[in-house]
Amino acid sequence: MSTPSSLPPSFALTGADIFDGETRHSGSALLVENGRVASIVPASGIPAGAERIALSGGLIAPGFIDLQVNGGGGALLNADRSVEGVRTLCHAHARFGTTALLPTVITDVPEVTADAVRAVREAIAANVAGCLGIHIEGPFLARARKGTHREDLIRPMGPGDFDLVGKTGIGIVLLTVAAETVPPEAIRRLTADGVIVSIGHTDADCATVLEAQKAGARSVTHLFNAMSQLGHRAPGVVGAALNSGELWGGIIADGFHVDPVALEVAIRAKKGPGKLFLVTDAMSTVGSEAQTFELNGRTVYRKDGRLTLDNGTLAGSDLDMMSAVRFTADRLGQSFEEAIRMASLYPAEFLGIDGDHGCLRPGSRADIVHITDARDVGKVWIGGEEQRF
Repeated sequence: MSTPSSLPPSFALTGADIFDGETRHSGSALLVENGRVASIVPASGIPAGAERIALSGGLIAPGFIDLQVNGGGGALLNADRSVEGVRTLCHAHARFGTTALLPTVITDVPEVTADAVRAVREAIAANVAGCLGIHIEGPFLARARKGTHREDLIRPMGPGDFDLVGKTGIGIVLLTVAAETVPPEAIRRLTADGVIVSIGHTDADCATVLEAQKAGARSVTHLFNAMSQLGHRAPGVVGAALNSGELWGGIIADGFHVDPVALEVAIRAKKGPGKLFLVTDAMSTVGSEAQTFELNGRTVYRKDGRLTLDNGTLAGSDLDMMSAVRFTADRLGQSFEEAIRMASLYPAEFLGIDGDHGCLRPGSRADIVHITDARDVGKVWIGGEEQRF
């Protein structure tokens, strides 16, 4: 990892096609200087003296961006609210191509939320590779759509909570709330403080969601899951999300959270400019051999790619982003390049950081994933630094 007083190495990546986020380039090299993309040039145009890193086929692509990561590598943000916990989580997901993410704290007591905010703030100050900001999912949710969130910890938003989530000292804060419990005036206040508001774990009707959007809400959290569904006379949250061009939405593409047919229909139906992007909702099992873990005092079981509570309720996912990209390309009718965009460019556009992330254009951060011909992750660079696993 580089320090503020040292610069990452400069090099040229060759031997693989390059997808810059829009266009695929063959027979070219990606030039990286001081942690940034310098240019894409013909392989014959690499400057003399530049270090060459030859790859064996595959595709050089923008690093993935995951806006909902509860844990990884055995660490869970709700349980391990420390810089090292955040570092473990980020490193575990970098192995699967994720070069920027939002550690996510779910519904808990206020002290746990505050500790998670502090840990992420300190991790960013310590330049933990891949830590982009924080996602606070709850506790201002609807009990009727609690999912795996503990019902007794779900509560209304109070006056002191505006400082808890709006005065974090973190540049990117994504907050999931229920539209029926957090009114438009509260959403306006949150967005004025720079908080990105997402609607989730909500039983709100379509009109209520659209009022939240007009007040500043910008997305829905894990489309289809823990929300009112699309009905022919009651379009619900799903209908609002798909029919509003102003709303973006995360989707969990693992085949368990949502049927592939529903996801494929949603991708086709989504009105722009807001788009659907991939999230993992990953728990601590990703990058770990653990078969169980504790979440808010309850045991979560890992089996056959699913994470569930005793009663069978899905409890986050065992999904990594490379697997989500493959699933999107193989099962949801998307080109491999479009699946990569859904994991990189689109979440960057949603956050308004696409000048720096989600693409391989001159001047953007050298957050890079090399995807092998077998569509596995080969190598990963964050800010021009190769990650070791």
